[in-house]
Amino acid sequence: MEKEIAKAATLVEAFPYIRSFRDKIVVVKYGGSTQPEEGGSVTVMADLVFMETVGMRPVVVHGGGKEISRQLEASGIESKWLHGLRVTDKETMQVVEDTLFGVINRRIVDGIEMLDGMARGMSAKDAGVMHVRQHLVDVEENGVQVDIGYVGDVERIDPEPIRRACEEGVIPVVAPIGMGPEGESYNVNADTAAGEIARALQAEKLVFLTDVNGICRDPSDPTSRISTLHIHDVNGLVQQGVASGGMIPKLDACVRAVRGGVHKTHIVDGGVPHALLLEIFTREGIGTEIVQ
Repeated sequence: MEKEIAKAATLVEAFPYIRSFRDKIVVVKYGGSTQPEEGGSVTVMADLVFMETVGMRPVVVHGGGKEISRQLEASGIESKWLHGLRVTDKETMQVVEDTLFGVINRRIVDGIEMLDGMARGMSAKDAGVMHVRQHLVDVEENGVQVDIGYVGDVERIDPEPIRRACEEGVIPVVAPIGMGPEGESYNVNADTAAGEIARALQAEKLVFLTDVNGICRDPSDPTSRISTLHIHDVNGLVQQGVASGGMIPKLDACVRAVRGGVHKTHIVDGGVPHALLLEIFTREGIGTEIVQ
């Protein structure tokens, strides 16, 4: 009986959140570091289906760097990097596109549909969602720039294809492939893509599922997690080295999203079972929320 009472108490605690988030868009960036190699995390898929069932409008934007590296290796193509960005020639871009949309996107859609949810996979290029320009890397202080191929910076987002899917009761699953000025495909950082899509949709929330439990003041001590972080404190954490590496583009995306009208952003450990529900529908949450 105690377990049943605890379950009922959990539902009661969640009810105000369910009611307040009804018809609100929540963009979830499903990071490659939290995706199992085969299929998606069952609890992540279940959380997404639950959110849609109770009236929320989840939107998934996914990455897939590890899987891309595996597919490139299998194709005999060497992965090359410059300043943390993958050098992407035409041959590499074809593998990137095939992997993101043909493999990872399909896995996530299949995972949602296996739980009786409805999902629609889309490339941000093919759906006309994300228009980009080529990203050039500054390699010297005197302004020298290097062409690293088909890597894009977001210029414009058309959110309507995503919004229409949400209105139809379908969960959009978006691969971060942008359209260049000549209609060519560009690889876009998935964190950046998720943030720009959330801004364009004026989402209620933007949630990053990653492999750490939020932002910790001492990265080696998980108990030092910062529950709520204000955007004007983000630069200080980066300068102090508290946030580094792959966390920086996530924080940049959070700050831009909040300044652009997204109510709250979150960085959550996607490896925790039902991480989305715990962060959104409980008072304490399990990650770091970044707010205005």
